[in-house]
Amino acid sequence: MEFLIENWIYGLIPLISGLVGWTTNILAIRMTFYPLEFRGIPPYLGWQGIIPSKAGVMAGKAVDMITKNLVQIEDQFAYIDSHRVVEEMAPELERVSKKIIEEVMHTQAETLWSKLPDAVKQQLFDGVKEDLPLTVEELMKEINLNISEFFDLRGMVVSTLVADKELLNNIFLKCGAKEFKFIERSGAYFGLLFGLIQMLVWYYFQPWWFLPLAGVAVGFITNWLALKLIFKPQKPWRFGNFHIQGLFIKRQKEVSAEYASIIAKQVLTSPRIFDNIFFGSKSLAVSKLTRKYIAKAVDMAAGSSKELIQLITGNKKYKIIKNIAYSSFMEDLRIIISRAFNYAEEALDLENTLREKMQALPPWEFVSFLHPIFEEDEWKLITVGAILGGLAGLAQLYLLF
Repeated sequence: MEFLIENWIYGLIPLISGLVGWTTNILAIRMTFYPLEFRGIPPYLGWQGIIPSKAGVMAGKAVDMITKNLVQIEDQFAYIDSHRVVEEMAPELERVSKKIIEEVMHTQAETLWSKLPDAVKQQLFDGVKEDLPLTVEELMKEINLNISEFFDLRGMVVSTLVADKELLNNIFLKCGAKEFKFIERSGAYFGLLFGLIQMLVWYYFQPWWFLPLAGVAVGFITNWLALKLIFKPQKPWRFGNFHIQGLFIKRQKEVSAEYASIIAKQVLTSPRIFDNIFFGSKSLAVSKLTRKYIAKAVDMAAGSSKELIQLITGNKKYKIIKNIAYSSFMEDLRIIISRAFNYAEEALDLENTLREKMQALPPWEFVSFLHPIFEEDEWKLITVGAILGGLAGLAQLYLLF
């Protein structure tokens, strides 16, 4: 008992070592994700979370992993029935048909339009109401068949995640929640273990540099071990009824479900996909295609109401009518396509597809979904742990001894 009372201060070494391991690992994780934007004096004196600082690179890797390992966007769009899409859009297409006719007639033949009997007006409305859905269905079929020409998947995902760095963080934080918790706790466990070794050595061997150097080693090793145990071994090591495998790999089914849910519900959503098709980086090609089909709808309407069209147009005005119809349609396009979002989400079935494909991946491909956040800058996290551990070792030396 007297020995313990006289040497109690040595017992603080493993406790402090455990605290250092725990705090350095927590700080390492925090520095991985935050702050979202650079804080400090640019360009070098300050810090931005590793993930937010490389949002474009991380988002690009996410797209590559999705398209190479999980889904082919052409295959998914093949499940969308263009006829069903138009059926979902029907109420808006009917409204837009009437709007187009009224805009054309009021701008090009207002006097004649005001004198026409309601029955004739209705005939023209009915013709356009019948013809417009047919041409929109043809438009959707052509887009579906050549989706890679009109849909910039990489651009959409990258711009979404770069603009919303919190969402990018959440993908990793939610999918790796248990692994990050393990990193925190393991810092304390490993730190305590190494601290016991420090205590025994320090009791017999007390050069001034030992505790700072041991602190560096604790900070370095606890971070390094925690990161390695998440992803390795990829194939289980079996010892009788027990087996050891990377923690992240063991949770493949659980992580796959979480990842698929986030990507399908917050990134590859129907509103984002359709908005990218019609208004994204490749929208000029879609715009030209849409103009062609709206012009075709006008031709079909003119065919069914030929005598009326002849009263109000020559070749020059006929071209103006097509431009008015196109402009009117494009003004309401976002509202029109919004009617098909629920069906498109159901047809694409991205969440189930992503989950099933991800759960079926071999371990070495599966780990690539989380590992990139550490892979390039793992050394930074380990170095931070080593530096903080060394500072804590100096503090121990001067405060305790």
